[in-house]
Amino acid sequence: MLKAEEISKVIRQEIQNFDSKMEVSEIGTVLSVGDGVARVYGLKQAQAGEIVEFENGAKGLILNLEEGSVGIAIMNDSTDIREGFSVKRTYRIADVAVGNELLGRVLNGLGDPLDGKGPISTSNTRKIESKAPGLIAREPVSEPLQTGLKAIDAMVPIGRGQRELIIGDRQTGKTAIAIDTIINQKIVV
Repeated sequence: MLKAEEISKVIRQEIQNFDSKMEVSEIGTVLSVGDGVARVYGLKQAQAGEIVEFENGAKGLILNLEEGSVGIAIMNDSTDIREGFSVKRTYRIADVAVGNELLGRVLNGLGDPLDGKGPISTSNTRKIESKAPGLIAREPVSEPLQTGLKAIDAMVPIGRGQRELIIGDRQTGKTAIAIDTIINQKIVV
């Protein structure tokens, strides 16, 4: 038989250990799915570039914000996702791990390893949508780039790291110039 003292002791202990934290999450509903894109209603405060999670565990990236719905690119297999599925915001803007730990690794679009070498052990991340550094912050072009084609190298000085556009009509050899340039970069030891 339980005594009143034991019951009151248990109740006091439960009250002291009570955690009043409340988790609030915004949840939407899939309206339609097609070609790897889900149209979702109910994510009113969603941000472009935010990661969301579908009820089956698949993840998506919010790309299109409209007044009544959002467009989400599905990053996993989209065949399992159906109309009426719930979608939960993660409140996390898409980012990927960066650093020397990623050299030689194979990753998927979400930055998860696919090569079977275990998890990536880096805490450094960078947002996938970030502003490019300004011209002043960039390193100047200081090393020449040789295409291997004497006519081009003589007429157009190109620097390594510089962007150069190859313009021309169809079938005029634009791709051949690019491939020859790439091959010409092989360092002869």
